[in-house]
Amino acid sequence: MDLSEEQILILAPDESSKKAGKELATPVKWVSKGINERALWGECQGSGSKPYQTQIDLSNIAFKCSCPSRKFPCKHGLGLLLLYRRQKNDFPENKEPAWVEEWISKRTEKQEKQAEKAERPGKTVDEAAQAKRQQGRKEKVRDGMEELLLWIKDIVRNGIIGIPEKGNGWFENMARRMIDAQAPGLAGMIRSLGNTPFYKEGWQTDFMDQLVGIYLVIQGYKNTASLNEFLLADIHTLIGFTQSQDELKEQKGITDTWLVLGKQTTEEDNLTTERYWLFGTKTRQYALILQFLVRGQFGQGTQQVLPPGRLMEAELVYFPSIAPLRAIIKRQLSTNSRPAITGFPNWTAVRAFENELSSRLPFQ
Repeated sequence: MDLSEEQILILAPDESSKKAGKELATPVKWVSKGINERALWGECQGSGSKPYQTQIDLSNIAFKCSCPSRKFPCKHGLGLLLLYRRQKNDFPENKEPAWVEEWISKRTEKQEKQAEKAERPGKTVDEAAQAKRQQGRKEKVRDGMEELLLWIKDIVRNGIIGIPEKGNGWFENMARRMIDAQAPGLAGMIRSLGNTPFYKEGWQTDFMDQLVGIYLVIQGYKNTASLNEFLLADIHTLIGFTQSQDELKEQKGITDTWLVLGKQTTEEDNLTTERYWLFGTKTRQYALILQFLVRGQFGQGTQQVLPPGRLMEAELVYFPSIAPLRAIIKRQLSTNSRPAITGFPNWTAVRAFENELSSRLPFQ
């Protein structure tokens, strides 16, 4: 593991954690510390009688700490990683203590079980019952779409000049109707429509672009027989139909050395969404990895951490799409390779790439 200090600090969930992590990156704070090929660990003396036990899985970069913080990674994990970056020679190579060995072993066992599960034949599915449930949902979605289509036509018929006066509740009522129709994706698109910056000059263009996007999804769903199967998959995703990740992991993926380009974290209510953008150095394909964390309902050490700038050998499986981008990590492999990375030669090439993408996927 060779992360720069900047890459480590990017992992901080907020500025206060970043500041606290820097303060803990000093040897006097740590009662013990060590490293081997599997893990990095240390005991940090806090205000209590017992030091906090902090550990980092080096193979897939995951954190765990005995402190009560619900932030991920916590300040102790950041501090330990920063200290190792600054003073590697102060970390003796040892066999991990029992509390580290137990955690690493559980993680390894879990990964092996997931691999075995992916190789085992799936459970027998009651296809008749499944088809009946799917048909029932499709009918609800169609009924909801008919209401939504009338709503859109009313907007166009009456004009959009008075839209800003309607308030957020007007959009929320239609969004809730889409939730009832089992179309949560459309509900999200409607809420996004209601969040148009009406105070901004030229808001009409942004509003109509989003409204037309919703209309295209509706018309696409009503004409599924004439659509490419991958474009249909995109429409289903936008409506809110989900894809089983277990089923995806059974498929053969794309193995490459992936460069982590960047990370974005957003919070809404109690849900934190992490977005990681990757670039395949050999295939020159882009990928988006999503991770959802529910506050108070996740344990540290279960989340993947992909520091921007890191290179990792991994097999990714893309969600079905006419313009594949979102993917899941099926497995990670160890690598020390540093392949040459080349991007677009100029902004004209970037624009051409974006135009080609928009021609295939006109909804976004």
